[in-house]
Amino acid sequence: MSLPHAILTALLEKPSSGLELTRRFDRSIGYFWSATHQQIYRELGKLERAGFIRALPSEQPARGQKKEFEVLPAGRAELTGWASGEQESKPIRDALLLRLRAAAVVGRTGLDEELRRHLGLHRRQLAEYEEIEGRDFGAAAEPADRLRRLVLRAGIGLETFWVAWLEEALAEVEEMAAGEDPAGTADADAGGRPGE
Repeated sequence: MSLPHAILTALLEKPSSGLELTRRFDRSIGYFWSATHQQIYRELGKLERAGFIRALPSEQPARGQKKEFEVLPAGRAELTGWASGEQESKPIRDALLLRLRAAAVVGRTGLDEELRRHLGLHRRQLAEYEEIEGRDFGAAAEPADRLRRLVLRAGIGLETFWVAWLEEALAEVEEMAAGEDPAGTADADAGGRPGE
């Protein structure tokens, strides 16, 4: 997914000013496609120059007044083409997974604390998603709401996976720590296995 398409999606849902758009990103699209306020404002300018969006006429033009943007037919066509096209799956790039791999070579110092920290973050995110689902999607009958709920369910599924995996990883690391010598040097000297 690209930021321009995320912005077009949000503006088709509701014409917004740049400030309103950044706030909406923080509350919804930002859960699965993050962008800074500067990136959003920069992209709004590009989309306007490309003829995909326009600023709505203001009743009282004034310096510093918020411009509200709407999507033009060319922008809708761009988003429709993108949404109906193919998208390649991206491989996972997660620093925590790389850290576990590195810990197998250099030792596990501090790893249990980091796993606990991540577990807390994912538990909080899961609780937030579940609260949103209960509040906003009790009886989602409209097709648009059903699709939005599917996006939310993906987030719930991912957070459920991370919570379960982190609990398993933490138990494994704690079990290793309980069975090693007090100096904790056993795995630091082990090195990698052949072929890895």
